[in-house]
Amino acid sequence: MSAAELDAAGVTDPGLRRAYQRCRGLNARHGRTYFLATRLLPASRRPAVHALYGFARWADDIVDEPRAGHQDRTLDELRDDLFTGLDRGHSADPVLAAVVDTARRYGLRRELFEDFLHSMGMDLTVTDYPDRAALDRYVRGSAEVIGLLVLPVLGTAVPRPEAAPFAAALGKAFQLTNFLRDVAEDLDRGRVYLPADELAAHGVDRDLLLWCRRHRRTEPRVRRALAEQHARTRDIYRFAGAGIAMLDPVSRPCVETARTLYALILDRIEEADFAVFANRAVVGKWRRIRVGGGGLVRAVRARRAGPSCPVGAEGEVT
Repeated sequence: MSAAELDAAGVTDPGLRRAYQRCRGLNARHGRTYFLATRLLPASRRPAVHALYGFARWADDIVDEPRAGHQDRTLDELRDDLFTGLDRGHSADPVLAAVVDTARRYGLRRELFEDFLHSMGMDLTVTDYPDRAALDRYVRGSAEVIGLLVLPVLGTAVPRPEAAPFAAALGKAFQLTNFLRDVAEDLDRGRVYLPADELAAHGVDRDLLLWCRRHRRTEPRVRRALAEQHARTRDIYRFAGAGIAMLDPVSRPCVETARTLYALILDRIEEADFAVFANRAVVGKWRRIRVGGGGLVRAVRARRAGPSCPVGAEGEVT
């Protein structure tokens, strides 16, 4: 099926096809929710989303899992190779070739990649965030820019700058959901992605979080602090949801499905009474299938409605 997607996208160079296929494989293996959602996009747009996911996953592995197969590349080397490729308009790297091609096809802004890599670099030195402003600076690069990079691929029914804040917010909501779900795993890596001052308001500090991790229990003060973070994240999902109607109609089922599936993780966390130190919140296979099936019906209807007319950055129909 990936060959059909590449044919639809007009990718004919054999080396470039292999790069896109490698990115698709990374998405399929490591991003089940995202991969399911991308299946609802028109085939011609899927390779670009796979390329962006593959790149983000690669960078994340370098800082989180240095032994996961990328130990031969540092983050600085990845940055240099990416920007060299962007400057030249092509890359021989087996992953970056697809990323550079996607950036060229969709006019993706260089500074978005710079912001992303800056946040990835923070993971090598920063272990705590004193307040919401500090965390937001990290999330801007680690998550919001991903939404902004994907937005030109999805296409919009309004001028792109009008839809951009909602795309960024959805990326942020996904990231904050990960922070809640993965508190225990992040502690194992020596990191806390929750604002220290907001935790302190509930009498929570790193030592108490570590106690919860050791005992696989959520202490009442920690539960209250996590519930507050949970409510904040819900609010961001509500804001981001208003932007789905601004997307190209054929892309809306994909984004709505991803939003629904990720918001369900918040449901699971709440239903488990914030027992994030004992179990990792997951959405069951059959629930994913039901949500994906509904998205597929909407996707088919959108495609049958006729060709879409995506709007460019300044409002012109492209």
